[in-house]
Amino acid sequence: MCGIIGYYGNKDAIPILINGLKRLEYRGYDSAGIAVANGGGIDILKKSGKVKELEAVVEDSPLKGSVGMAHTRWATHGEPNDLNAHPHMDETGTIALIHNGIIENYHSLREVLQKEGVTFKSDTDTEVLVQLIASFYRRDKLSFEQAVRAALHKVIGTFGIVALCSEEPDVMVAARHGSPLVLGLGDGEYFLASDASPIIEHTRNVIYL
Repeated sequence: MCGIIGYYGNKDAIPILINGLKRLEYRGYDSAGIAVANGGGIDILKKSGKVKELEAVVEDSPLKGSVGMAHTRWATHGEPNDLNAHPHMDETGTIALIHNGIIENYHSLREVLQKEGVTFKSDTDTEVLVQLIASFYRRDKLSFEQAVRAALHKVIGTFGIVALCSEEPDVMVAARHGSPLVLGLGDGEYFLASDASPIIEHTRNVIYL
């Protein structure tokens, strides 16, 4: 099972996200990653192996921000390596996505996107989804939220997702179908997670989506 943690607020997101990943380790995983909106873009760090290995990389980086998301992955499509770890970005580096679940029709969607000229970097179904979102966002000039909705209507399978867009830095989009996702409400801040364990220390106001 993959693990998801997201934070939108006014605090330093990094320790919240890393500690959240540690609380999700019981779900089993082979890689971990983190993405943070930096005001002008999205910074991503990801690493195969344990959360402590990602934590060491994060500590040596200038990663900083108050909006971000993190993920532990259990490989289903593609080897457990740095490239296939989440988060994934579209080829323009504008949209980032973490995903729990399986996109069953990812292969046919990938073929359509490749015919449109999209280049893929990983073997994952998740990269197919983020590239599909970006296609709607760019081609059809939809808002970020609308593009996510449009892409999910094309998907067959299960998903719990959190997504960020550098061009709409005040927006974090989450959705689920068949995969668990919970929302935590704080004082001017919001938490998203695949279960309550990583956010319960911050808020007991938890909504199961």
